[in-house]
Amino acid sequence: MTPAQSTLTRASLLIALALPFAAHADDTTPWLVRVRAVNLDSANKDSTGLGLSIDDKVIPEVDISYFVTPQFAVELVLTYPQKHTISSNGTEIGSLKHLPPTLTAQYHVTTLGAFKPYVGAGINYTRFSDVQFNPAVQAALQPSIDKNSFGWALQAGFDWAVNDRVVLNLDVKKVQIRTDVSSFGVKAGEFKVDPLLVGVGVGYRF
Repeated sequence: MTPAQSTLTRASLLIALALPFAAHADDTTPWLVRVRAVNLDSANKDSTGLGLSIDDKVIPEVDISYFVTPQFAVELVLTYPQKHTISSNGTEIGSLKHLPPTLTAQYHVTTLGAFKPYVGAGINYTRFSDVQFNPAVQAALQPSIDKNSFGWALQAGFDWAVNDRVVLNLDVKKVQIRTDVSSFGVKAGEFKVDPLLVGVGVGYRF
């Protein structure tokens, strides 16, 4: 082997060894983690006749996205159990906590430079816990709610790429969250939270 051939062989070997690291050093790496502040605005639709509602609030949110391709991703949205006041016709009657993890499949537009809009659809599972009613309400109605809710989730938003790693994010979701309300063990109606979630945040791709 001539010196030139030997040098070429070593260079080819170095390039081959460097390719996996180069693949993980650009913006096509598959994992993106975002942190958002999200305003939860509940629909508060109630068929029990009691005028049930929960309070709106700003909650923290973390989402983990995995990009199967540059255009298609799967996102898991997480938070910790959120406490809400329960009201009837504007009067506080109790409280509850809910944990609403959501999984969506997304399509991302990648041809607009730093501006990367997306749409998504998926499912939500909400677990209600620590449901408490005021003593007078508990004695008069013996109320209870179904602790589990399954529903759809629709999503739209965009990332703005600050650089290859960091993005700014605006995200809007409509999520189906609802539960059966019972009194003395008999269903009295359905309470639909069905919130609109508007979030802003920052993400890091790695």
